Amino acid sequence: MEGSGDLLALRGDLCFPIEVKTSKKSKLYLSGRTWDQYQAMIYEGQRCDLMPLYAFRLKGVRGDSWRIFRVEVGRLSGRLGMLTRRIPPLPKTRNGKPFLDWEQGMPLHKFLALVCRTENSNSLESVSKRANSKDVKDEISQTESQLRITDMVHR
Repeated sequence: MEGSGDLLALRGDLCFPIEVKTSKKSKLYLSGRTWDQYQAMIYEGQRCDLMPLYAFRLKGVRGDSWRIFRVEVGRLSGRLGMLTRRIPPLPKTRNGKPFLDWEQGMPLHKFLALVCRTENSNSLESVSKRANSKDVKDEISQTESQLRITDMVHR
C-alpha cells in the first residue's frame, strides 16, 4: 500500500512506518517515485497519527551505517510527541524541499536506545532487564519446546 513504507515497526505503545533507502552518496534527493512515496508517508502519518521514518544506509561505511529521520506530519501526542523532539526531521534544501543527508540523521544505535528506554532507567539497563526477565525466558523456553516437538513430527 502506497505510503505505508517498506517496514512497519510495531510495539504496544509505538508504531512506525519506515521507508528504507540506501546510497553510495551521503545525500539523496527526493524526486519522481521517491517524492510520491514521501508525500504518501505524510498523508498516512497525518491520517493515522503515526510518525513515519526514513532509515538511510550509506554504503561503504563501517560500523553504524544507518541514520534515522522522521517525516514531519504535524503535531503528535503521547510518546510519539516526545520522540518528535528528539528524532531529526529530514533536512531541507535552499528551496525548502526535504532530502536525506546522512550526516544530519540520528545513528541507528541512538534511535534504538531512545525507543527502548524506560522513564527511569538508561537504555542498556532496560534492554538487559527485558532480556533477563522471567517472561522472556518463558517465551524462549516455550519456543524451544515447540521446536523440539516440530522436529519430532518431521523425523
